[in-house]
Amino acid sequence: MNIRPTLSDLEAFAAIVTHRSFRKAAEELRLSPSTLSHMMRTLEANMGVRLLHRTTRSLSTTEAGERLLARLQPVLRDLDLALEEVNVFRDRPSGQLRINASEIAARLLLHSVVPTFLARFPDMSLDLVTEGRLIDIVAEGFDAGIRLGESVPQDMVAVRFGGTARFVAVASPGYLADHPKPETPDDLRDHRCIRVRMPSGKPYRWEFEHHGQELTVDFPGQLTLDHPGLMAECALKGMGIAYVPTSVVQSYLDAGQLVEVLSNWCPAIPGLFLYYAGHRHVPAGLRAFIDVLKELMP
Repeated sequence: MNIRPTLSDLEAFAAIVTHRSFRKAAEELRLSPSTLSHMMRTLEANMGVRLLHRTTRSLSTTEAGERLLARLQPVLRDLDLALEEVNVFRDRPSGQLRINASEIAARLLLHSVVPTFLARFPDMSLDLVTEGRLIDIVAEGFDAGIRLGESVPQDMVAVRFGGTARFVAVASPGYLADHPKPETPDDLRDHRCIRVRMPSGKPYRWEFEHHGQELTVDFPGQLTLDHPGLMAECALKGMGIAYVPTSVVQSYLDAGQLVEVLSNWCPAIPGLFLYYAGHRHVPAGLRAFIDVLKELMP
């Protein structure tokens, strides 16, 4: 090794390998991809060894890069922990909090929790990332995730908030005027069902329950979408029956623009949970966010 690498260079290397992408790492570090690329060339030159295999379409580590990363990750975690332990002596938490959530959960948080948190803790910044797919929040550098209870990994510490949730089958009055109202999930075979595709690419199967009897159905339909808001809009236009979270269509139900069907088959389920890794130190910012969450959405 000719020149000792800087901490910034090492953190940049770890971010690139974690994301497997210069662009995503640059976004996290708030640098340009070209700056990040220059930092990696400098790091490799200073260390006298190649750390990354780079092509226009792929990115991977060399054997030297793998060994460096294995040693580097626990050091960076310990450094973050050391800085966080000092942070608790401040009058108020500071730094960045990264949370991964579904779009529906993010919209709920933006009503009151996020504005209150940012106003109460002006030294904190919040990076709220919304996406449909489930991710490994630890591997992708998030402090916490927010999902429905059934989707929370079992090895996580989970904090429930906001009460229960329901998925409901809805249709417009106009659609129901032309089609007999379904009385059981099996009746959906004779209806136009607006299907939903999961981020994984698989179709989502509608789940019903009545007096302990559980049914999971996936009837054919002409239209498949990947967003509950779009499904609700299509149901409003009389294009069929949609199966969506109540929170997405409550205003339409209240206004009579949509009608709930199969109500007895759509029981409440455990709602949203904030979750984080139990084996990691809980940052002061995350503790503060959880306190605001419990206060405003018990």
